[in-house]
Amino acid sequence: MTAVVLLEELKKYIEEHTKDIILSVRVKPSSEEAKERPAEVHKMRLPDKEGETKRIPYILLQFLTGKDKQEEGESPESECKIRIIVATYSEDGGEGAMDVLNVLTRIRISLLKDGVVGEQFLIKKPLEYIVYPDDTAPYYMGEMLTIWEMPEIEREVRNIW
Repeated sequence: MTAVVLLEELKKYIEEHTKDIILSVRVKPSSEEAKERPAEVHKMRLPDKEGETKRIPYILLQFLTGKDKQEEGESPESECKIRIIVATYSEDGGEGAMDVLNVLTRIRISLLKDGVVGEQFLIKKPLEYIVYPDDTAPYYMGEMLTIWEMPEIEREVRNIW
């Protein structure tokens, strides 16, 4: 399986495990849009540059690196790193940062409890996360760095020597 499949499965997994966390949305005063909703989940990038603030709250899944290795006498290993970015909005500074921590905590607990996403991708430790201390009010961000054990890709050509 590939990192592309992992991103698809992780998107579905995170949507399912965060759908009941209702977060504030910045709207124009004359707008009749919803003022709260669950975070949207996106893969790799947001749909457009303006989305960095207009689409908040969101969760962004970004592939960072992948590695295939095999030590002598060992089984082959394949892993990749996925960054999970969480962005929220709030007029209350303490609440905005807590919203980020709440979403990250929900994802963290779910991943550690289940240990697997999509039946073939295993989460590995360490699992690192941070709520950015920067003063970016009324927007708040944090991220989690995850490492995934990927299924092996079997060689189709035999060694002839």
